[in-house]
Amino acid sequence: MPLWKPAAIADRKSITAHIAQDNPRAAIEMGDMLIQKAAQFDQHPMPGRVGRVKGTRELVAHSNYILIYRIVGKVAEVLRVKHAAQKWP
Repeated sequence: MPLWKPAAIADRKSITAHIAQDNPRAAIEMGDMLIQKAAQFDQHPMPGRVGRVKGTRELVAHSNYILIYRIVGKVAEVLRVKHAAQKWP
């Protein structure tokens, strides 16, 4: 199971809270989907592209959201979850 860093947890909570304003069910589904996409890192740690920040990788988890992560040893660390339209870094 990947390690979610505090900033990534906060990002995920913010995203789901925003979605929940209009559609609580969709918010739950989005949160679950992000967790499921990150869980794939255990079996396939390099599915994403090379990240814009050195030492990171980026996975388009949904057409609107990108998981930013790094591999430390055999552990995937989810660093952030960003909307595709957000400027990063």
